[in-house]
Amino acid sequence: MKYVIVLPDGVADTPIKALGNKTPLEVAKHPHMDRVAAGGVTGWARTIPAGLPPGSDVGCMSVFGYDPHKYYTGRAPIEAAAQGIALGDGDVAFRCNTVAVERGVMTDYSAGHIESEDSKQLIQTANERLGKNGLRFYSGVSYRHLAVVHGAEYAKTKCVPPHDISGKPVAEFLPSGPGAELVRRVMDESVALLKDHPVNARRRQAGKTAASMLWFWGQGTAAKFPSFRQEYGLRGGCISAVDIVRGLGTLVGFDIIQVPGITGYFDTDYRAKAEYALKALDDHDLVLVHVEPTDEAGHMGDAQKKIQAIQDTDEKVVGPLLEGLKRRGEPFALLIVCDHPTSTVLKTHIAEPVPFAIYASGKSGAGVKAYTESAVRASARKFDPGFQLMSFFLQQGRA
Repeated sequence: MKYVIVLPDGVADTPIKALGNKTPLEVAKHPHMDRVAAGGVTGWARTIPAGLPPGSDVGCMSVFGYDPHKYYTGRAPIEAAAQGIALGDGDVAFRCNTVAVERGVMTDYSAGHIESEDSKQLIQTANERLGKNGLRFYSGVSYRHLAVVHGAEYAKTKCVPPHDISGKPVAEFLPSGPGAELVRRVMDESVALLKDHPVNARRRQAGKTAASMLWFWGQGTAAKFPSFRQEYGLRGGCISAVDIVRGLGTLVGFDIIQVPGITGYFDTDYRAKAEYALKALDDHDLVLVHVEPTDEAGHMGDAQKKIQAIQDTDEKVVGPLLEGLKRRGEPFALLIVCDHPTSTVLKTHIAEPVPFAIYASGKSGAGVKAYTESAVRASARKFDPGFQLMSFFLQQGRA
């Protein structure tokens, strides 16, 4: 039995006035997702438990089949696992974005989706100039970086994700509470450090967004999980360009499948994800395929880009996977689910339940016509807590 999970990040949404009070899923054309819904079972899952932040860290943890209330320590430690950064006792990892702040307002949480090579140079300079008293910086992909500091108090610092405050004055959202003095000082020092950096000078000259500040958030201590094979008895593989998903995969014992050309942005190689997922099924029982552009479009507040990302995911990932799975000739089950809704209007995540659809070979469907929020709304099947969806999915394949 082979299992595949397609996770279009933040694909669920709320009605948008400019789309005739429809969601991007309701406007986009996605016949292959609709085939999964019509030919299988649908329902809702509360991937973000009450009291936890509506981030991909929490939501993806639920999709992987783990209880966030039991295992969640913060976002950054998960990303640290993806980079092979070992956190010792008392170490606290922070997510560290390269952001653009102009006249005190958060104008871009990603510094124009800065290229990894540019941001790597900025983070190297930050580590050389600001990395002292146990503080260390590690470069990641595009705008997504890490900082590690020693001291249990920093796990309790109150921080706000930069993508939650787009267009707002940053002074209202600076870190507070235990450890905030150091964190705020480093963030302040980063402004002067980055202002005249050669990388930013080149970016301005090229008409690109300059990274004007380092923003700390998402901190936590080392995370530990029982392996997926121990919990569910299967060997898993993970395909993602994003550290948070690859980190979760690493922590639960999934093999991280390297796919050339995937970027976590609109230029990602969608088809390669499907191609490599099908190959990985030769020696894996389950493969999770994560697609990030749907979430990025929501954070940008761009409904048309989100519609296009949905259509690309359907045409270039879901369609080839369905056909490839059928060609393999083995019994299979395919799950489509997202980690959380991303509101295009609000430009951030919201903590509402998400729709799912499961197609299992050899079974008849329940009659839902489409994979959209409105079509799935009538489904009586609900999982709260959402991490229970994994067991249900695996049962569909085995039954």
